[in-house]
Amino acid sequence: MTENEPGGTEPARLGRDVIRVVHVEDDPGWREVIADQLPDHGFVVHSFADATSLADGLAVASDADIILLDWDLPDVSGIQLLEELRQIGVELPVVFLTGYAFTAQENLAFETGAVDFIDKARGVEILARRLQRLLKAPKSAAAPPSASLVVCGKLVLNPNVSRAYWNDIDVSLTLVEYNIVHLLASNAGRWLTYRAIYDRVHYEGFIGGSGEGGYRTNVRGIIKRIRKKFLRCDETFAEIDNFVGLGYRWANPTGDS
Repeated sequence: MTENEPGGTEPARLGRDVIRVVHVEDDPGWREVIADQLPDHGFVVHSFADATSLADGLAVASDADIILLDWDLPDVSGIQLLEELRQIGVELPVVFLTGYAFTAQENLAFETGAVDFIDKARGVEILARRLQRLLKAPKSAAAPPSASLVVCGKLVLNPNVSRAYWNDIDVSLTLVEYNIVHLLASNAGRWLTYRAIYDRVHYEGFIGGSGEGGYRTNVRGIIKRIRKKFLRCDETFAEIDNFVGLGYRWANPTGDS
């Protein structure tokens, strides 16, 4: 299959649930590898060469389960494309598949709202396992659905649309950021460990970052991004406390510790 084609590559084995992947990659060799090999693991792949061709095929992308992005795309980078997708309301989970293996790129990917960051050198089999695990993770790893608003002082959370409001202003959080704020605010006044917060970002037991404690760096980066967004709404914002070496908490609106 070539990029921009409306169809997809069908999985070699039928009669089982398939995972529908949108793959954006400017390297035709890698597009071919993913399109040829992922279907052997139960995936349907729709390939696009760049952000422009993806925009032309958004009708196809809307039926996907997950988006797989290269880091270095022509004209619009993978990170920029992720931000633009969120701005137009595309909330599908995004995974970066890239030749970069640097912590800085990984942190930026997670801070921007990606759910995973995978080195191309790991191979298609590892990629398939990671994607399957991401999409089959327990639903408890996401913000719990509810018809009721969550109110915590000046913060109002709408779980139906995953939006956070501070003083009636939309904070413009990504889905990952919203889930973390939902976790913290739902436990206002209680310290939550880095590990508990990281499990909300991905799923319980997910391993990411550099070294055994690399996930702490990722959590710190995401919290920093969240704080900046709230500060843009209110320069006096100071609801997120940090306990060095332990984790974070959302301040109790009653003032009790």
